[in-house]
Order: sequence, then structure tokens, then C-alpha cells
Amino acid sequence: QEQLVESGGGLVQAGGSLRLSCTASGMIFDRYAMGWFRQAPGKEREGVSCIDWEEDSTYYADSVKGRFTISRDNPRNTLYLRMNSLTPEDTAMYYCAAVKYGGSWLCSSPDNFRYWGQGTQVTVSS
Repeated sequence: QEQLVESGGGLVQAGGSLRLSCTASGMIFDRYAMGWFRQAPGKEREGVSCIDWEEDSTYYADSVKGRFTISRDNPRNTLYLRMNSLTPEDTAMYYCAAVKYGGSWLCSSPDNFRYWGQGTQVTVSS
């Protein structure tokens, strides 16, 4: 069965960097659009960045454009999110998500994604 496992979160100072990873199993990875979502306490889950299954389009939330980079390594069944210039506003639980044959535009809502990881916590101190 489909499974997503995130890693790479942690505590970092403002201005620092982290790289999140999401390893998939139980699926033909290159047939899935993949995304990163985040949820801070008391807030709704929001799409941070997504990449479509054909790797020809990406989506970034305005708040992370120019700072975050999404990428995927299909032979390794792994999705990445490189996060630079982190601010306290980036503090949240970060989730990996997948949907078959999807486009990056699906980042507009978490309801568009079918499979989810358990999340990895990112905390940015000021």
C-alpha cells in the first residue's frame, strides 16, 4: 500500500536552511504529482510547493517563492524540499502528499491529494 515518510525537519535559527525528504513506497512514484503542505498551530493546512508527475511544472506559495525549491528523484522514490532563508513564520508541521497523474496546480487545496505522510516538524527560532 502507498506510504510516504518525511524526514529532515528540526530546529534552526532564522536565516538558516533545511532540506526535507519524503520517501515513497507502494506506488509507482513517477506517476504521482507530489507536494509539500504545512500546518501551523491554529491555522489551516496550506500548500507550500508541488511538482507535477511529468516534472514539467511546479507551484510555490507566494510566501516561499525564491527561498524554497522542490525537486524529485524518481529512481530513489524521493521528494525533496530545500528551504533557505527560513523565518519564524515558516514554523509548522510539514507534510508530504501524493496524487496520481496530478498537476502542480493541485497545490491549491490539500483536498486534492490522496496520500499523506505523518509530517515532520520545522521550528525556526528568531
